[in-house]
Amino acid sequence: MTKRVSITPEAEKVIAELKARFGELMFHQSGGCCDGSSPMCFEKGDFKIGGSDVKIGEVAGCEFFMSIDQFEYWKHTHLTLDVTPGRGSSFSIEIPMGIRFIIRSRLFTDEELGDLEPVEYFES
Repeated sequence: MTKRVSITPEAEKVIAELKARFGELMFHQSGGCCDGSSPMCFEKGDFKIGGSDVKIGEVAGCEFFMSIDQFEYWKHTHLTLDVTPGRGSSFSIEIPMGIRFIIRSRLFTDEELGDLEPVEYFES
């Protein structure tokens, strides 16, 4: 099955550092607050997931969520979690390291669209 979200080796190294310090982590793709539309990393459970969110996959053992409304716009898009130098203006836990997570995206091919990993919806 085609994954909806993947990760670069550089981002995977940052996650390993953060896990060593904070334990289990999770991601939520921000929908326009703070740094625009950026992935935010939290200690697992620090961001409350509910009926307005969807789990689109996992990266480096971390669940990756976004709001259902945003998913409707991005459901045809493959996301790649990466890092870049510079402090973002979000609540994500990597910010004090002088870096921030970013998303690189591309449209799925027709072949990939026919074989996508399912998403997980939650009840309110």
